[in-house]
Amino acid sequence: MLYRDNEILIFDEPTAVLTPQEIDELMQIMRNLAAEGKSILFISHKLAEIMAVADRCTVLRKGKYIGTVETKNTTMEELSAMMVGRNVNFHVDKKPCVPGETVLEVRNMTVASKTHNNNAVKNVSFKVRRGEIVCIAGIDGNGQSELVYGLTGLEPLSSGEILLDGKDITKSSIRKRSMSGMSHIPEDRHKHGLVLDYSLEYNMILQTYFESKFTDRIGFLRRKNIRAYSDRLIDQYDVRSGQGSVTTARSMSGGNQQKAIIARELDKQPEILVAVQPTRGLDVGAIEYIHKQLVAQRDAGKAVLLISLELDEVMDVPDRILVMYEGEIVGELDPKKTTQEELGLYMAGAKRDEVSV
Repeated sequence: MLYRDNEILIFDEPTAVLTPQEIDELMQIMRNLAAEGKSILFISHKLAEIMAVADRCTVLRKGKYIGTVETKNTTMEELSAMMVGRNVNFHVDKKPCVPGETVLEVRNMTVASKTHNNNAVKNVSFKVRRGEIVCIAGIDGNGQSELVYGLTGLEPLSSGEILLDGKDITKSSIRKRSMSGMSHIPEDRHKHGLVLDYSLEYNMILQTYFESKFTDRIGFLRRKNIRAYSDRLIDQYDVRSGQGSVTTARSMSGGNQQKAIIARELDKQPEILVAVQPTRGLDVGAIEYIHKQLVAQRDAGKAVLLISLELDEVMDVPDRILVMYEGEIVGELDPKKTTQEELGLYMAGAKRDEVSV
């Protein structure tokens, strides 16, 4: 853009894969460009960045113009209320962590890369216990996706073991992992979370349609039971859809598609919930709701493994942070005792520990 000497620059979520240090550098570059006379349109849902760099902010909600404010004359709370139509609590309220026995144990996991000859995950080991949220943080593309694929059965391991409640599930099918107590909120809700042209009610039973409450002895679906089950989840998890259970998943908003996946996965009462970027692309109201659900799982004595690229989420939601860099876990951090700057050093590979997790 600069080589072409453009006068108007559009930045659409430019900080999604940057470390805290790189975000600060980008913010300064944007300020310098504005000082040189460039016009910048900055599209973001990260309120702290908007407040730090923007002069004016225009808010859109459900495709409609809500208003324009001068950032120096407003607050993040006022902006969030404009974005979702109500006040939002930015801080995740949770009780102190009281971890129990180990639910998920990963031993020396190695997963091959599909794009190059090196392994995407290299000899990774960690544990997740009951009553705790463990977050795996890192810049996108450092093996987090492949780690999750290996955990959930979407990709085979090159080596290593996965234990769920002490049972070896390394070579178990996806269905068997699901029935053994693993739930998965996937990174890509369209590719791995939903069948977009199915109705909402059929998406709600994708992993349980074969159970006797939904299928009779000769293989026919019990449609009344399916409808009643879907209606209950829609009501319980506030999934908003134009036609209720018969709504096509494709026609729903991203936030409500995500709520539907969360409803389905949490209703299975999992022993371990693997949540991969569960708030990506969602507004602050939906983010607040999902964080509450993750903490509720923890408080109910379940184990939660969160994989996130959002620094605020990494610092606020989990009880422990494991940092991945180039396929390895390079640090274990306590979110109460670390800073975004220190976290950024681990994410960029500038700092690493001998980790015992």
